[in-house]
Amino acid sequence: MRTFQVILISLCAAFVAAATGACQEKPAKRGGKKTTAPSPGQSAADLTTPLAQVDDVVITVGELQERLNRQSPYIRARYTSLEQKKEFLDSLVRFEVLAKEAQRRGFDKDPEVIRTMKQVMIQKLMKDEFEVRVTPESITDPEIKAYYDSHLDEFVKPEEVRASAIVVRAKAQADRVAAEAAGDAGKTNKGFRDLVAKYTSHEDTKLRGGDLRYMTVGIKDWPQPVVAATFALVNTGDVSGAIDAGDGTWWILKQTGRRKAMTRTLADASQQIRNKLYREKRVDAQKQFIDGLRNKARITIDDASLAKVKIDTSTAGGDPHGDSAPLPDFTPPAPTPGVAPMPVPPPVAPPATPPSGSTSPGPR
Repeated sequence: MRTFQVILISLCAAFVAAATGACQEKPAKRGGKKTTAPSPGQSAADLTTPLAQVDDVVITVGELQERLNRQSPYIRARYTSLEQKKEFLDSLVRFEVLAKEAQRRGFDKDPEVIRTMKQVMIQKLMKDEFEVRVTPESITDPEIKAYYDSHLDEFVKPEEVRASAIVVRAKAQADRVAAEAAGDAGKTNKGFRDLVAKYTSHEDTKLRGGDLRYMTVGIKDWPQPVVAATFALVNTGDVSGAIDAGDGTWWILKQTGRRKAMTRTLADASQQIRNKLYREKRVDAQKQFIDGLRNKARITIDDASLAKVKIDTSTAGGDPHGDSAPLPDFTPPAPTPGVAPMPVPPPVAPPATPPSGSTSPGPR
């Protein structure tokens, strides 16, 4: 049974790869089909010259050339001799032979293969639909400026300071606590938090160790004398004396952070805004496109029958990877974990072992 499963998965993979490879060879474009341009010293007729035939499938000069030229320079350098080109052509022949056998056995009608084929078609549909229509360059300068003007707080930020506070209600106690906080007891943030827990009467900030969070000069959340004293602390870790808040409370502050003022001009932020608007416009365009297709389709959904769908919530059995991702990811499903498919000759040969003394290019 396991052998049959391995063969089934392998042949399904071969058929799907062959079909998708065919799509990649001659991708449909608006207004016609993309063809490989002749290289210098080569005629258009040369590209249509047959190299090999597997039943009714013809592999031409143009097809082999296009597949080879699609590889990295390191791979292409391996296939300059006639013998090496024949090696690559043989991999395509083996590929088509396996694909033909998979089709002969009816795997082109297998539900899993059909679902994968649909996902590949969806990927190509979405690429064809939005590759030209929605691009970063389609975002206009007025759109960028409008976003900048309406989100100025993202690009122009005043100086901010963060502090923690101990709040007491008597000047004498505040002086004692300030002296303690300025010593070893309040030297670390943890030590200051311990003093907050011990002395503060401000219940809201006590729950977070006295943290007042980042504040600007004009903030209204805290008494203005407290804000002014916070900004007067020069270095992170500095502790203030007793600060009269003017409302009957006395505050002891410790600076815990400072952010410098930031100003990014429209020119500085232009590319960032363009990319953001591009992503948003692309998502919106995809939604409108799909919604339009749904409106044209005859769709019926029986909500009452949803109750008949039973979900296995146990951890045993099933495919732990799950099915393919839902739209709009348009990603094909991953192979079933735990099943090692039989090797399927790919249309791209693996890199050769570099000569002794040289190093192959690694990931960058």
